[in-house]
Amino acid sequence: MSGEKAVLLEYLKKTPEEKKKKKINSLQIMAPGFLGVILLGGLLLTFPVFNTDGKWLNFIDALFTSCSAVCVTGLVTIVPAVQFTLAGKILLLLLIQIGGMGVIVCVMWFMVLIKRKITLNARVIIQEYFNMDTMSGLVRMLLYVAKGTLVVEGCGAVLYSFYFIPSYGILRGIWYSVFHAISAFCNAGIDILGEDSFARFVSNPWMNLVTILLIVMGGLGFMVWKDLTLFLKRIFLQKDPLGRSVKRLTLQTKIVVIMTVSLIVFGMLFFLAAEYHNPETLGPLNAGEKWLAALFQSVTTRTAGFYTISQGGLRDASKFVSCILMFIGGSPVGTAGGIKTVTLAVLLLTCWSILKGHEDTECFRRKIANSILRSAVVVFGVGLFLLLAGTTALSLLEPGASLLDCMYEVASAVATVGLTAGLTPGLKAASKLVIIVLMYMGRIGPITLPMILAARLGRKNDNRTLPQEHIVVG
Repeated sequence: MSGEKAVLLEYLKKTPEEKKKKKINSLQIMAPGFLGVILLGGLLLTFPVFNTDGKWLNFIDALFTSCSAVCVTGLVTIVPAVQFTLAGKILLLLLIQIGGMGVIVCVMWFMVLIKRKITLNARVIIQEYFNMDTMSGLVRMLLYVAKGTLVVEGCGAVLYSFYFIPSYGILRGIWYSVFHAISAFCNAGIDILGEDSFARFVSNPWMNLVTILLIVMGGLGFMVWKDLTLFLKRIFLQKDPLGRSVKRLTLQTKIVVIMTVSLIVFGMLFFLAAEYHNPETLGPLNAGEKWLAALFQSVTTRTAGFYTISQGGLRDASKFVSCILMFIGGSPVGTAGGIKTVTLAVLLLTCWSILKGHEDTECFRRKIANSILRSAVVVFGVGLFLLLAGTTALSLLEPGASLLDCMYEVASAVATVGLTAGLTPGLKAASKLVIIVLMYMGRIGPITLPMILAARLGRKNDNRTLPQEHIVVG
C-alpha cells in the first residue's frame, strides 16, 4: 500500500498540463495497440503451418480474420473449422482473448504476473480505461477483471463440456468447450464447428442458455460485475434488506441492468411476433423452440455473433430491428461493442427531462453531468456516421446486394457483432477492406480516433465566453 500511496502523491504533484498529456498518451496507446495485434495476427495466419491445405492464406482473408478476432466481431470470409489447423485455431483463440480483455488490460496483467512495477503512466492509463474517479485500487481492479474473466470462461467451458465431451470425445470436447466459452464470453461469435454456427443447437436448451449467459456476462461490463458482486454479498452474506442493497448500487449498474433486460425482452418479443410463421426462421420450430430461438436472436444481436436461425431468411422488419439492436450493443468497459446501453439511456433520459421541463438530465434522483451528455451525443453521432457512410460505401461496391443487407453487414461490423445476412463470404477485396476499417473503428470506440486527431491538431479546452445568439431548431 505504501507504494500505491507514493504513486498517488506523485500524481497529485503533476500539473494539469502534465495530466492532460498522460491522458492523450493513453488514447494513443489503445488505437495502435489493437492495430499492431491485428497486423501481426493477420501476418501469422497466412503461414502454411496454420492452414490445413499447407498453403499460404490470402493476406486479405488472413487480415480480415485477424481483425474480426481481435475486434471480437465474428465476421469471417473463410470457415475457421475447415481453414485452420489446430495451431491456427489456437492462434485465433489467443487473438480473441486479447481482443476481448483489451490490449491495455493484457499488457498490464502481464506486467503484474512478471512482478514489474506499475508506473504512474500505466496507472493513469488503467484509470482512464476503467473510467474510474480515483487512482486508488487500480491494480486490484485489474486483477479482479483478469481473474473474473478466467473464472467465468472456465465455468462456461465446464458447462459446455456436458454437451461437447459426450458428442466429440474427451480431448476434442474439452478443446471445443474452452474455445467456444472464450468466444462467447468475449462476444466474438467465432466458432470452429462449421458453416452453420450454432444453428445445430436451435432445439438444444442447454447450449442456448449457456451461450446466452456467457454473452450477457461479457456484455455487462467489468465495473458492473464488481458492483453486482458486492450487491450479492450484501444480500446473502450480510443479510442486508433488498431495498437498501438496491439503493447502494451505483447509477451505472442500475442503468446497465435496466437497459440490458429491457432490450433483451423487447428483442425477444419482437422476433417472436415477426418471425413466428416465417418458414425460413422460426416457422418449422415448436412453440417452446420458437421462444428459445427468439431469445437467442435478441441476445446475439447485442454484439455476440453466434446464430441459431438463418440471418438471411429474416424478414426485412426483423433485419432492421436487428440493425438497431446491434448499433446499441452492450455496456461500457466490457467485451461488447456498439454505442453502448448507457449512451442510449443518457440520450433518452435527456429527452425525457426536457419534456418534463427539467433543467438537468436526471435519473434515480441523481443529476447526470453535462460532460457525460456531450460524450453520449458525440458517440451516437460518430457511430451513426460510420453506419451511414459504411452502408453507402458497401452498397456502391456491392451493387448486387440490397441496401438493407448492406446496412446489416455494416451495423454488424461497426458494433463488432459478427452476424451476416450472407454477404461476407462473397465480398470483393475493396469491400473487405471497408469492413476491416469499420470493425477496427467499432472496437476502439467511435470517439477514440476523433479525440486523438483533435489532440494532434492542438485543440484547447479553454473556457471562452462568447456572445450568445438565438437560432431555431425543430
